[in-house]
Amino acid sequence: MDTTRYSAPALEKGLDIIELLAEHPEGLSLGELAKALGRTTAEIFRMVVTLQTRGYLMELGERYALSLLLFQLAHRHQPVRSLVSTALPLMTQLANEVKQSFHLCVYQAGRVIIVAGVESPERWGFSLKVGTLIGMTDTASGQVLMAFQEDQEREQMLALHVPVDGERPVNASTLTHDLTQIRQHGFARMPSRQVKGVRNLAYPVFGRNGHAIASLTTPYIERIDDAPVPSIAEVGARMKDAADTLTTLMGLNVYWDAAHPGAKE
Repeated sequence: MDTTRYSAPALEKGLDIIELLAEHPEGLSLGELAKALGRTTAEIFRMVVTLQTRGYLMELGERYALSLLLFQLAHRHQPVRSLVSTALPLMTQLANEVKQSFHLCVYQAGRVIIVAGVESPERWGFSLKVGTLIGMTDTASGQVLMAFQEDQEREQMLALHVPVDGERPVNASTLTHDLTQIRQHGFARMPSRQVKGVRNLAYPVFGRNGHAIASLTTPYIERIDDAPVPSIAEVGARMKDAADTLTTLMGLNVYWDAAHPGAKE
């Protein structure tokens, strides 16, 4: 079929802008967009303004970057919906058993995003909102997502990395050492680098390709009273079981595999 008969120049122009900005999470100016796309600023100005008005782009000074609208739309997309709907019952059961809060995080275009969360049933706890962006290099979730990738994929993740507010730079050799340790142990455990008194514990959820597609994480809060609650080691053991169960379920999920063409048969 001659697909050129069905070309839609305006649509293609908009998609070109979105796809280009997906590779530049720091944003690009109007001039940089035009140069990279081989167009004039006049050609793309109206399209950029339209995309911004529709909420797909946000203005960062003189630069334009993708907003989280695509993330919100992705929640309606079968792979992410399937992941979240499969994980939530497991996370709820886990929270009720060990009295901690849990998050499910995924990587997306240089960022780590919380796509599901369950709060502790206790009177108090620590949790983050769904949709929150967290650090990729200085959190247990982000490091788990990086640790269980091929070298090339990990390098691309780091190249696209956009630090969140407050994220401190991590020395490259230190990060390499930390990721090696995580791969050896199969999980990450570290004091929170954002909040005192919290220890983060994270386990990978794998797709059928053997790479981490998500991180199951708890911001573990230690009780100092006489309440009979599980230790961090016991919580870790329960989390591993839950992550393994989710891996089994998601590893056989045809929707997730279809969304990741590199998955091995």
